[in-house]
Amino acid sequence: MTSTPVIVTRSKPGADQTAQALKERGLTAIVTPAIELSRSEAALPDLSVYGGLIFTSANGVRFLAAETDARDLPAWCVGPATASEALLEGYSPVHQSSGNAEDLAHYIAHHWPADQSKRLLHVANSAAKGIVKAALEHEGFEVDFLALYEAANAPALHPDAVSAIASSPSIVLVHSAKGARAFMDLSAGLDLQRVSYVAISEQAAGPLREGGKDQIEIADHPDEAHLLEALDRLLAAR
Repeated sequence: MTSTPVIVTRSKPGADQTAQALKERGLTAIVTPAIELSRSEAALPDLSVYGGLIFTSANGVRFLAAETDARDLPAWCVGPATASEALLEGYSPVHQSSGNAEDLAHYIAHHWPADQSKRLLHVANSAAKGIVKAALEHEGFEVDFLALYEAANAPALHPDAVSAIASSPSIVLVHSAKGARAFMDLSAGLDLQRVSYVAISEQAAGPLREGGKDQIEIADHPDEAHLLEALDRLLAAR
């Protein structure tokens, strides 16, 4: 069980957190972010006009926190990892939904304080879909989208990951559809027949299935804890 290398493809600093959790399980973790993040050229708007912030990733929290000391707007977060990051950065209050962007929009619409301004700012990356914005605007909210950071494919996989894939059966952890697609691009030309995958959601596994991959374990719920439980299931079945 411990001899199987586990390749972590999520972007940093989250990749390092995942690697630490794997090491605590006695596993060999190889960090090779398939996606690299960078600050976009988007200007930061006046936050005082908003009644709340929407975060659909922990990275959105990190990038906004690096831009401003303002922490007094309610943070509406897509799941536990994003909510934990918002709390760590000092946002208050922090509200957490479960599931995906549609679940978050539904949660916001049904838990919004009656006396609060219904204008919100959604902070995400430039490739994010407008699911939250469209769903909330249907409910009478005004949502501005701020593409505060950009995500691009890494230039290459880490040599340790390439070596692991070539030399032994290995497992790749997938945290997003974009990361899965990037991994597939970066691993072009490699023999992936002995690679198994653990994906945080069926949506994240989509590009893998499109690429003909079928050895995929899906987390029961789209968060880190359940992703690691899915990994445990895969390892136990070996």
